[in-house]
Amino acid sequence: MNVASLRLSGVKLLEPVVHMDQRGFFLESYNESLLQRNGIEHKFIQDNHSFSKEPEVLRGLHYQLNPKAQVKLIWVVTGAIYDVVLDIRRSSPTFGQWVATILSEHNKRQLLVPRGFAHGFCTLVPNTQVFYKVDEYYSPENDRGILWSDPALGIDWPTSSPILSDKDQRHPLLKDAELNFE
Repeated sequence: MNVASLRLSGVKLLEPVVHMDQRGFFLESYNESLLQRNGIEHKFIQDNHSFSKEPEVLRGLHYQLNPKAQVKLIWVVTGAIYDVVLDIRRSSPTFGQWVATILSEHNKRQLLVPRGFAHGFCTLVPNTQVFYKVDEYYSPENDRGILWSDPALGIDWPTSSPILSDKDQRHPLLKDAELNFE
């Protein structure tokens, strides 16, 4: 497995070893020992699966407040997404900065999103399935978000008119968001 650190501290892009032959492929989507050897030592306790029928479905930017903040390990089973991670740690030198990458069924990459970051993605093709592990259970009382189109962030989304949930349309701007990450 190749593990690369991205521009934001703690955010990592993982590329598993893919064994291909005439039948298709095999890969280990999760191997705790291999991740630990690469400095990733989180105990994942819940798996989540997202399906989007249409391209330009945008989900995010989501996070949970401490003490229920989550580390996420994300990959795409079918389809492709433009995946965005936003630093929301107030004392971080990269506070308010974001990084984006494409995860797809073809590149088989995984993205590790640590606590203190908001996460969101936009589907690029129909019938996209996203799978992710988290190290903390969903907590409705700690569930928060930041508006995907916050002009102060300047996120270069691949659409200007995404398909959004009611909840994602109402998130506050970063400057007004409730944050408890230092």
